[in-house]
Amino acid sequence: MTGAAYDSTMPAEPTSAEETAPQEYTVDELAARAQMTVRNVRAYAGRGLIEAPRLAGRTGYYNREHLQRLQLIRQLLERGFTLAAIEKAIQSTPQGAAAHTLDLMAILDLPEADEAEIMPRDDLAALAGVARDSTLVDSLVEVGLVETLEGDRVRLVEPAVVRAGAAAVTMGLRPETVIGLFPTLQHHLRAITDTFVRDVAAELIQPFVDAGFPEDQWEHIIALVDGLLPIASQVTLGVFRSEFRQSIDAEIGEQITGLAARRPEGGVA
Repeated sequence: MTGAAYDSTMPAEPTSAEETAPQEYTVDELAARAQMTVRNVRAYAGRGLIEAPRLAGRTGYYNREHLQRLQLIRQLLERGFTLAAIEKAIQSTPQGAAAHTLDLMAILDLPEADEAEIMPRDDLAALAGVARDSTLVDSLVEVGLVETLEGDRVRLVEPAVVRAGAAAVTMGLRPETVIGLFPTLQHHLRAITDTFVRDVAAELIQPFVDAGFPEDQWEHIIALVDGLLPIASQVTLGVFRSEFRQSIDAEIGEQITGLAARRPEGGVA
C-alpha cells in the first residue's frame, strides 16, 4: 500500500448517540469519531480523499459528510483494499455516496456475518468433545477460521462455521477431515458467489453506475442488495440439499453393488 497507511492505534469510538453529536467537528473530534489518528485524517485530506474543512479563523471545521467519507475509507482499508484503489473509487463517485455505501456495507455485515468470538483453547476443544491439541488449532488458523491471541485464548473468526464443524466432529468425523473440507467448500462457494455477483452487477448495478449514481435511486439499490442476500442463500442451500441427497444415494448404491459383488453365489457372504 502506498501513501498514508491505516493506523490501528487509534482512539476509541465515542459512545454518544449520533443524533446528539455536533454537526461540525474539529480535526481532533473528527479523528476520534472516525477511529483514526489526526495524522491520517490530514494525510487523506492532502490526497483529496475528503474535501477541505470550513475555516473559522485558523480552525477548520468538518461536517457529517467528512466523517462518513473517513468511515468508508477505514472500512475499505479493513477489508484489504489498497489506498490507491480506494482513492480511485472515491474520487469517481459523488461526495454524498459515502453514506449510502456505508448503508450497503451494514447490510452485507449484519445480521448474517458473525462477530468474532474469543474463548480459551480448552473451550474450543470442548466444543468438539476432543482433547486439547495445538495441531488442531494450527490447522484452524491455517484455513483462516481461528486466530491465536496472547495467553491461552483464541478468536473464532467465523464462529458459526467453527461451531458447525465441531458438531460434525461430535458425530464421529475426525477433526482433520472436517477442517480439510473447509477449503473445498470455500473454493466452490467463492466461484458461485463471484458468478452471481458479476451477473447482478452487470444487469442491475452497472446501469446505476453509468447513470452517475443518481441520488433518487440509492434507496432502490440498497433494497435490491438487501433482498438478494436471502434469495442467494436460499438457492445455494436448496441446490446443496438436492446434490447432497443425490451424492448419498449414489454412495449407498455403490456400497450395495460392492456387497453384492463380494457375496458368493447361492450363499451368504
